Amino acid sequence: MFQTLRRDLLTRHIYQWAKGVMPALSPTEREAIEAGDVWWDAELFTGNPDFQKLLDTPQARLSAEEQAFIDGPVEQLCAMLDDWKITWELGDLAPEAWAFLKENRFFGMIIPKAYGGLGFTNYGHAEVVKKISTRSVVGAVTAMVPNSLGPGELMMRFGTDAQRDYWLPRLADGREIPAFGLTSPEAGSDAANMIDTGVVCWGEWKGERTLGMKLNWHKRYITLGPVCTVLGLAFKLHDPDHLLGERTDLGITCALIPTDTAGVEIGRRHLPAMQMFQNGPNFGRDVFVPLENIIGGPERAGQGWKMLMTALAAGRGISLPAQSGAAAAFAALTTGAYARVRQQFGVSIGKFEGIQERLARLAANAYVVDAARRLTCAGLDQGHHPSVISSLMKLHATEIMRVSANDAMDVHGGKAIIDGPNNYLGALYRSVPVGITVEGANILTRSLMVFGQGAIRAHPYMLKEILALGDANRARGLDQFDEVFWTHVGHTLRTILRATSRSWTAGMFVPTPDAGAARRHYRALGRYAAAFALTSDIALLTLGGALKFKELLSARLGDILSEMYFMSAALKRWEDEGRQAEDLPLLDYVVKAGSARIEATFDEVFANLPSAIAGWLLRFAILPLGSNTRGPSDYLVHKCADILLEPGATRDRLVEGVYVGGADTAVAKLLEAFKLTVETQPIHDRLRKVRIKDWKIGRAQGLVNDEEAVRLEIADRAIAEVIEVDDFAPEELINRAARNAPARAKAAKAKPAPAQHPEAAE
Repeated sequence: MFQTLRRDLLTRHIYQWAKGVMPALSPTEREAIEAGDVWWDAELFTGNPDFQKLLDTPQARLSAEEQAFIDGPVEQLCAMLDDWKITWELGDLAPEAWAFLKENRFFGMIIPKAYGGLGFTNYGHAEVVKKISTRSVVGAVTAMVPNSLGPGELMMRFGTDAQRDYWLPRLADGREIPAFGLTSPEAGSDAANMIDTGVVCWGEWKGERTLGMKLNWHKRYITLGPVCTVLGLAFKLHDPDHLLGERTDLGITCALIPTDTAGVEIGRRHLPAMQMFQNGPNFGRDVFVPLENIIGGPERAGQGWKMLMTALAAGRGISLPAQSGAAAAFAALTTGAYARVRQQFGVSIGKFEGIQERLARLAANAYVVDAARRLTCAGLDQGHHPSVISSLMKLHATEIMRVSANDAMDVHGGKAIIDGPNNYLGALYRSVPVGITVEGANILTRSLMVFGQGAIRAHPYMLKEILALGDANRARGLDQFDEVFWTHVGHTLRTILRATSRSWTAGMFVPTPDAGAARRHYRALGRYAAAFALTSDIALLTLGGALKFKELLSARLGDILSEMYFMSAALKRWEDEGRQAEDLPLLDYVVKAGSARIEATFDEVFANLPSAIAGWLLRFAILPLGSNTRGPSDYLVHKCADILLEPGATRDRLVEGVYVGGADTAVAKLLEAFKLTVETQPIHDRLRKVRIKDWKIGRAQGLVNDEEAVRLEIADRAIAEVIEVDDFAPEELINRAARNAPARAKAAKAKPAPAQHPEAAE
């Protein structure tokens, strides 16, 4: 009785108001939101996360088989790769590297063993990509793309039995090289706006009259496109003659197109930021294929967007974060070693505080990005497909990669600027914009996707309210809305009390696990989660559907959610690795830096809410003393920097999985010089006590014995070799240009005309 009165007297009016301010979800928005599921992001959105759930998540681990693959074939592959030769001499992976990838089924890591693949876990797949990435971006991209968004992934999820039985074994052993055509000149980030078309019609296939599709497309930026034998193609399917049913426009559809099909044209190669992985455009002109080529069969016509969003819900959390983790670890390892061996003004540059500031950030970034990557893989291997987490992982992991690459370049200075076989940072630095751009450009991911989807998908009540408002049956929708809305109101009232009390007491009463020295960090995270939940609700209440168009506010709220996820991952890593006391400075740095960014971002949100009253009330509740967390102290910066400047277990954990190679690689030479520098440091320290900077003077004065002199001479030679940079005779560069002249002449020829869509031809 009470519920009926409430519904009729109160809820009905709120329901009418909400329908006016909350826009209905478009079909593509709904499919994107419904793709995947929620996980730890949903806990954070409640404002009261259960940290025990986080700690109870099984740790991501490699199986014995996966570890053996990394120790064997992956290590062998890395030894075959040389980005300098690939870029300046070969223009591609060497033929033997391609053969090795196929022979060892690198392209079938995610394909089940029943189909001839390796059947690796998500974490196993990620660790392989990470290891190769520390050696060669080109090699890593080549190995990872067939295991990412593409025909293999889509067929495993949505393919028919016949499609799986035929294609998966051929993909696993490399008989077929896959690529996926999604991006077109008209549709980049707005992939749903593609004008690539398919028309249902009768045609001839292998000599028989067949019901199929006539396809026209122009795709670009397609990785492995120039060498692929089967193209997964996304297009909009139309049925003007209603051969499949009453609908004319069936929607985005995905199909498998063998590239030897008549009308398929593989274009020339793109050159993405001087990275020589195979990438280029392709075209289709009146390409006819049977309806059975639709992934999942004809009944899956029009379901392509949901397929893509479902695959991306997992994929964005694996490959690019693995590359980013590799970049951060590699940058930390090499920059710490170089800062130790390189001297200026008679002292290691690693002792300068300006350098230490960068080293500390490198160490902390390597720690947190790998923590987040492991946590995400653990969730995926538990069966979750968290689309919001995958989006924020892709965004922030690649941004950390950018910061780490810049920091490494700044510390190395001229050593990293001068290109040549001994420059181990140049290829990494040039590759960064590729990761930033692909699988959803970071600018739009930040401003539209992380909070935009999270507020609907991960919020405990928002999606239910939107679905109730969109129900065509108004009576049923009103009943559903009445139940959900008032539950939401109760949640918001509790959140107000929780956020205010936690903020005013610095998280003193946040429920925390028995986490020892990390307990204070759980309190900070619990405080920010409550503040985030309250701010999200107030923003949604005061802006309604207009929040969708307040991209800067949405981006800031997404940043807070992302910071909390990365802080959660760092806490989980510290626990999983046995609460190592030596690692605590890294955890402290991550939480301190994240807390400072969170509070500054809250301040910006409150200042920019259209409702000044709402902003003032939120500031009073959440930041009663203002944004007063200052980030890592100088002392903490020194502690974290020292981790990279000294050998130790913490440093080893931080850079685990980085490929070093044989003694002739530039990285191996650097690490040998680092080792010799550390070993001879006590001799230098002894001489400095008597104010002798040059050990040769000490040798002349009898302060350095013969054995020590030999060790110091060896160390000096190793250091000199490391700090040396490449140079070239002028004729070498001229000859290189002459060798490339035929390629430039070919590139100067007129490009083939792009495929013309039927609409454009009319």
